[in-house]
Amino acid sequence: MRIALAQFIAGPEKEANLRRMLALAEQAAGAGARLVLFPECSMAYLPPERPPASVAEPLDGPFVHELAAAAARHGVALVAGLFERGPDAERAYNTVVAVDPTGRLAGAYRKIHLYDAFGYRESDRIAAGGGDTLVFALDGLTFGVQTCYDVRFPELSRHLVARGAEVVLLPAAWMHGLLKESHWEVLLRARAIENTAYVAAAGLTGRPFTGSSMLVDPMGVPVARAGEGEELVTGEVDPERLRSVRRTNPSLEHVRPDVYARWAPAAAAR
Repeated sequence: MRIALAQFIAGPEKEANLRRMLALAEQAAGAGARLVLFPECSMAYLPPERPPASVAEPLDGPFVHELAAAAARHGVALVAGLFERGPDAERAYNTVVAVDPTGRLAGAYRKIHLYDAFGYRESDRIAAGGGDTLVFALDGLTFGVQTCYDVRFPELSRHLVARGAEVVLLPAAWMHGLLKESHWEVLLRARAIENTAYVAAAGLTGRPFTGSSMLVDPMGVPVARAGEGEELVTGEVDPERLRSVRRTNPSLEHVRPDVYARWAPAAAAR
């Protein structure tokens, strides 16, 4: 299956961002993609004085409606980050939606791990998801979804793979910073290697973001990657490659949940 990573610059006006996304979806479909992955915050990248709650919509709002119509029009699945109305007037959910090629909403994931790190406090503006995860099937492959900072927490990737995910989709808005670009690639490749799964990551670009969208295979080999500018890149997810890697490295068969369960209370107490 061909996957497209739609790396673009999102501004504060969600209508303009949506028009750009619809054009990229059409371009990706023309290139033979069956799934288009957009970045985190595709709906809008807002300055500090504009809280995400000011542009947030429900999942049945116009933003998702337009994505669904485009998915059905072009016969492709679309996965994108948006701001969903949250539990109060001050904070939104940082949500990823997946729309299948018929235009049906396959599900939504609310970001669990908020980026309160490197001098930034996402939790001041965003409400954390409660822990529900998103796994969906397309063309015989199973996909799991996480968001940006989530990649630093291997527990989530392993949970998605335990639920059957063969491809982990990661919309991101990865910020520049000391060693941050290095962390981005190392973490994507590590999550692929330790789970013998594909990892597809699409990032915002333009300051303060790094771009560098990437599709990594189950051996940790980057098979498609973007640079620092706006770019639509495509790469193949090969089920036989996945099976071959898992035969060579059957590490998922060697996990020891019986042992890990004894560790959990001590870890939680720290």
